[in-house]
Amino acid sequence: MPQQRSSGPHKPKPKPKRPRDPVRRTAFDVLQAVDDRDAYANLLLPSLLRERGLSGRDAALATELTYGTLRGRGTYDAVLGMCSDRPVAKIDLPLLNVLRLGSHQLLGTRIPPHAAVGTAVDLARSVSGPGQAKFANAVLRKVAARDRDAWLAIVAPDDEVGRLSIVHSHPRWIVNALRDAAGADEVEALLAADNERPRVTLVARPGRSTVAELGGEPAAYSPYAAYLAEGDPAAVPAVAEGRAAVQDEASQLVALALTRVELDGPDGRWLDLCAGPGGKAALLSGLAGERDARLLACDLQPHRARLVRRSVGPAAAVAVVDGTQAAWRPGAFDRVLADVPCSGLGALRRRPEARWRRGPESIAELGPLQRSLLTSALEAVRPGGVVAYVTCSPHLAETRVVVDDVLRRREDVERLDAPSYLEGVPDLGDGPYAQFWPHRHGTDAMFLALLRRR
Repeated sequence: MPQQRSSGPHKPKPKPKRPRDPVRRTAFDVLQAVDDRDAYANLLLPSLLRERGLSGRDAALATELTYGTLRGRGTYDAVLGMCSDRPVAKIDLPLLNVLRLGSHQLLGTRIPPHAAVGTAVDLARSVSGPGQAKFANAVLRKVAARDRDAWLAIVAPDDEVGRLSIVHSHPRWIVNALRDAAGADEVEALLAADNERPRVTLVARPGRSTVAELGGEPAAYSPYAAYLAEGDPAAVPAVAEGRAAVQDEASQLVALALTRVELDGPDGRWLDLCAGPGGKAALLSGLAGERDARLLACDLQPHRARLVRRSVGPAAAVAVVDGTQAAWRPGAFDRVLADVPCSGLGALRRRPEARWRRGPESIAELGPLQRSLLTSALEAVRPGGVVAYVTCSPHLAETRVVVDDVLRRREDVERLDAPSYLEGVPDLGDGPYAQFWPHRHGTDAMFLALLRRR
């Protein structure tokens, strides 16, 4: 029998080599993952920062470079098109992302031009090779010849929609949609607000934490919110323990509005029809517990339902359910939240890559699902009960058009005046619907309709 050779002592695998410039390499890796596999920057970036040991000023710079490049991509591509001898669409994606990152350093930060060009060329060499590094050097030196305003005077089209699209780095179809929703007089302020870094807003989950415990500044509108001026939210003990969380103020308020509607009769059965990842469900669960009510939080996707379970308190049950297929008897609930899947155009400050990920066809694709979920919510609520229809989008085809279409076929539902249940919040519109805006309220552009079964 042949003698087996000993493989010798087991050698541990070598640790991955630390990039020469980990800050810019981290930003590049996020940009590449967004394009290659539809990664979400707000989920991937924090994990890479931890994995690579980046904190403090390095983490802040990596964050600025990542989000600034994603927000400014439309503007930077227009400038690169003027500075390159090949069309932007013909540039290999890794090299193009290096050029976008270099353009943001040159046109959107105070990094000295020689450092911006030099670090980008080094990055191009590492991801695309020496030949492409020479190309990157030539292109970025041309970009560095003018500041942002001078370039915009050259690359922005003469037509108003085209000008807004390039100056504020939004696809033309989104500019048109936001102009229809906000009005021609406000659309530029809205587009500019989409490109501002949003403040971090925390929520103290009722019965589990308090606003005072969060530190920061008490919020303007939500009694459960605080603004965090600086620092990592995960460093707040209540957040680390799951008793508080990061949640946009408008997201809190649309859930609170549902709980503020007066009901005749019982008020012990609440439903969150599309609960994942669980922010609104956690807030509703806390409020339900204070009223001896129970919340059923549902989601179609098991992994999203698991996220909901981690968030909600003891006054909630969680189930994997298709919200369009009723798993309960009609009229089983007193209050129903239908926070439906949407384009996410209301959260472009926090998810800037969403503007490049979707096209106008996505609105039409989502419409039947939104109508089906609203119809299901209205069937689930009892006569006298209330439904909140919510989207994180101001697009008219996802908001009032959906509600109006569904209610056109029903005589047993009345529209309530949603702004009246958001007392203290100005400029939500004339009713009956409420629309939050980044440029007016400093929140995501959340839409709310409150509907009562007669």
